Amino acid sequence: MTEQFPHTATASTAPGASLPAHAAVQLDVAAARERIDRVRANIAQVIEGKDEQIRLALVVLLGEGHLLVEDVPGVGKTVLAKSLAASIDASVNRIQFTPDLLPSDVTGVAIYDQNARKFEFQAGPVFANIVIGDEINRASPKTQSAFLECMEEHQVSVDGVTHALPNPFTVFATQNPSEMEGTYALPEAQRDRFMARMSMGYPSLAAELKMVERRDQGDPVTQLRPVVSSAEVRAMIQVARSVYLAPVLQRYIVELARATREHDDIRVGVSPRATLHLLRAVKANALIEGRDFVIPDDITSLARAVFAHRLVLNSRSVRGAIGTAEAARVMDQIVQQIPTPTSA
Repeated sequence: MTEQFPHTATASTAPGASLPAHAAVQLDVAAARERIDRVRANIAQVIEGKDEQIRLALVVLLGEGHLLVEDVPGVGKTVLAKSLAASIDASVNRIQFTPDLLPSDVTGVAIYDQNARKFEFQAGPVFANIVIGDEINRASPKTQSAFLECMEEHQVSVDGVTHALPNPFTVFATQNPSEMEGTYALPEAQRDRFMARMSMGYPSLAAELKMVERRDQGDPVTQLRPVVSSAEVRAMIQVARSVYLAPVLQRYIVELARATREHDDIRVGVSPRATLHLLRAVKANALIEGRDFVIPDDITSLARAVFAHRLVLNSRSVRGAIGTAEAARVMDQIVQQIPTPTSA
């Protein structure tokens, strides 16, 4: 099941007077930070008391990655993804994963045109700037694997023909805990494609009361309007790429990755892809904080979110929510054991 999110207002008419999506945009750190704050404030109108989750979602977007949000149903996983999507004047599709969903339902299929006497490719819902994969682990492993090429190569291959995906391209996938009925655990290869993983958690008393007040007047997500254009997002990504990462901090990231491969409690540590994901994530985080350089705190604050979901622990009996918590604990232990650079 797919769902499109047509915007009722363009970014050029939204608060902040963003430029049209087709316009070329050049930003510096200060201008990028101003637009990031604009998006954060827009999302906060719907998601109350989840500043860290909003920040991580923006880290993944600006770091050109994909985000996996795992938690029990009804805590706002999809609402966060939809709120971010509604804040950007870009193409957005939502895919509701079910056990009978086929890979072609995600990527698209070639259909024979009798008049033209040739096959025409019909693009699937994955062809969008932001793809919301809702309850991804309710689909079969075969359908889940349809995302692998999309997420890594930003392209789809059908019948030997390669089709490029839009730029920017980000997948925000939600999943229920693997011990819940009707779910399939994501394979290691697919988890490794996600730059970061997080959980939403239950809201505080004050946040839940405010949510009740807002929802009593209707769905606040439908009231959001884009505050930045897709061109501005591409420009912000370029600024994030240019953030300075000192050699000593590059080495620190590599040392953290190598430590996961040598830890006694870990059977399979993180891949070199994970190392690159953490590098891009810390640059994006520095930009969100208004800096054009990375500091050690950027790395230590993101190591768990970027690395923990990729770890395969020695104990095969540790699974589900317990396994997730144990992987996070082991990752925190590694961060504490590796000396943090005191200067860059």
